Amino acid sequence: MARVRLSVAERREELLRAAVEQIEARGVVAVRIADVASALGVSNALVLYHFSSKEKLVAAAFAHAAEADLAHLRRLLGRRSSAVRRLRAAVRWYAPTGQAKGWRLWIEGWAASLRDPELRRVAASLDKEWKTALTRVIAEGAEAGEFRCADPAAAAWRLTAFLDGLAVQTTAYAGSLSRSAMLRWADAALTRELNLPDGEQTPGDPVTPLGDTDPPAPSDA
Repeated sequence: MARVRLSVAERREELLRAAVEQIEARGVVAVRIADVASALGVSNALVLYHFSSKEKLVAAAFAHAAEADLAHLRRLLGRRSSAVRRLRAAVRWYAPTGQAKGWRLWIEGWAASLRDPELRRVAASLDKEWKTALTRVIAEGAEAGEFRCADPAAAAWRLTAFLDGLAVQTTAYAGSLSRSAMLRWADAALTRELNLPDGEQTPGDPVTPLGDTDPPAPSDA
């Protein structure tokens, strides 16, 4: 059967999806153009036609995977609800036990970006977008009098650093901490940054079970 002819945009999408899968399976350092080509049954030349080097392919794949999470973040923070509810939903989702995919990919990307300027540029841009989105909603909530936060940008940085560090620890050392503990810590970090009363539950917020019998989170969440 003849292979379906794809548009340039469709072909790039296919290549990026395959690259993400190969990076997750092999790691940034080990993955090759040939691995991506082989996974799709195409030639190395075709991959290089769309992405002139492995470095450009990896950076584009990283951005492709992360953009889906950023799009979901925008939806969470763009809801018609209080800033506290939106922030709590975002933090719980972003935490390593939430639904955000690709923690292994992010960690691979951070490590590789130390030696790859193209990947470093992409990672820095995506990280800035996350912090900017958080900062904006924290500032909205503070201005509306929902909570006190003198420096929304600093709060966004601290929250991000805490959640990123937690993700690195729990991804590298799977099973070292219960899901319930991680969710409590994520909520507690947000409570501190917003100067909310301890244990405050925003009306209408979903209550996350905190029993220690929760199933372990997926390794790439």
